[in-house]
Amino acid sequence: MTQIVTRFAPSPTGYLHIGGARTALFNWLYARGRGGRFLLRIEDTDRERSTPEATDAILRGLTWLGLDWDGDVVSQFERRDRHAEVAHEMLARGHAYKCYSTQEEIEAFREAARAEGRSTLFQSPWRDADPATHPDAPYAIRLKAPRDGQTIIEDQVQGTVTFRNDQLDDMVCLRSDGTPTYMLAVVVDDHDMGITHVIRGDDHLNNAARQTQVYNAMGWTVPVWAHIPLIHGPDGKKLSKRHGAVGLEEYQAMGYPAAGMRNYLARLGWAHGDAEFFTDEQAREWFDLSGIGRAPARLDFKKLENLCGQHIAVTPDDQLLPEIEAFLEAAGQPALSQLQKDGLARALYCLRERSKTFPELIDKAHFVLASRPLVIEEKAQAALDTVSRGILHELTPQLQNASWSRDELEAVVAAVAGAHGLGLGKIAGPLRAALAGRTVTPSVFDMMLVLGQEETIARLMDATA
Repeated sequence: MTQIVTRFAPSPTGYLHIGGARTALFNWLYARGRGGRFLLRIEDTDRERSTPEATDAILRGLTWLGLDWDGDVVSQFERRDRHAEVAHEMLARGHAYKCYSTQEEIEAFREAARAEGRSTLFQSPWRDADPATHPDAPYAIRLKAPRDGQTIIEDQVQGTVTFRNDQLDDMVCLRSDGTPTYMLAVVVDDHDMGITHVIRGDDHLNNAARQTQVYNAMGWTVPVWAHIPLIHGPDGKKLSKRHGAVGLEEYQAMGYPAAGMRNYLARLGWAHGDAEFFTDEQAREWFDLSGIGRAPARLDFKKLENLCGQHIAVTPDDQLLPEIEAFLEAAGQPALSQLQKDGLARALYCLRERSKTFPELIDKAHFVLASRPLVIEEKAQAALDTVSRGILHELTPQLQNASWSRDELEAVVAAVAGAHGLGLGKIAGPLRAALAGRTVTPSVFDMMLVLGQEETIARLMDATA
């Protein structure tokens, strides 16, 4: 059985778009779920717009998303001699021809065609010209595409798509300056890299027809096509910056965990029954091209946050902590000290609940990340009135003699509150203010357990001084 090989082939002209990230994920899932290979090719033939910085951003984005690739990253530009070699091979086989038409001649033809209401599809006069009439001048190499019949794409997502050959031109494969075109380079690279399945955006569907003609001209096996719908914004329009973040790295800086992002992107246009939340292992096992819908998917930040919250809740501490540190770096925030890391590690159990993003989790962790003397917010100050301070002053020596378990802490606080005819809820406000300097925090008992006896008592003494 042939090993499945997929690829992701972005152009390094800017950040990694979230749509590109989903395309990469679909290719990765399809290959990894079938013991296949997932390859990465950087389509850097546009030398004016391609930048090393954009390539680095793509690699960083894929690495953060957890999509590992096999082998070295392939540069399309570095393979230009191979692309030219294939163009000349097609010429030798009679499947391509030398075209001496200049850009001015082509544009003049199109202008005349527009004026006369004819098709502007350029038909080169050199297609069947006698080689004896060829001038000693620069020439492009054009594919000698079939003029009659149809080119049929059997697409795993779009179904059977038919193109009339008389609507497809003889595309340029090698320009007159000897540089290959993108349309030729893609086919040569996919063939040489052994790509069996081309999974990409449906904006490439028209390209598939012309690329199939190159495969046929070379006698190569045509890969399985799967053209996936694009991602739209919540309003149903093509996703753009007006909808919010569109670059993958922005999502890391906004504090979404990679596992939640993978889960959400997998569900964006693909379904496995009613499953919403699933693990990487399940995604690899379940993912299939038949589950991809034909309609554009809509970005939904509420669903994304919901899934991210579920993943934060189940990710082991030893995986979550490094990701939180990477988020802080991506967001340009100060790194944690070793003391803060230790405190955060102790507190994770009570921070996960209802934290949908890392900024929410970090905000809840304020009590353990802050150091004395605490800055007490205005609302929290109101909870520390004279009566409340008196009760906390009375509580402090009781806590000095307590064994530091949740049951005993609850019993001690309840006893002091009861002596003043108060319920636990009435004393929780002052305790929050004293321990965290805020009114919204994790449970006061969780904070005590995380901070430890010495730090808890020190903060109570600060608040009552």
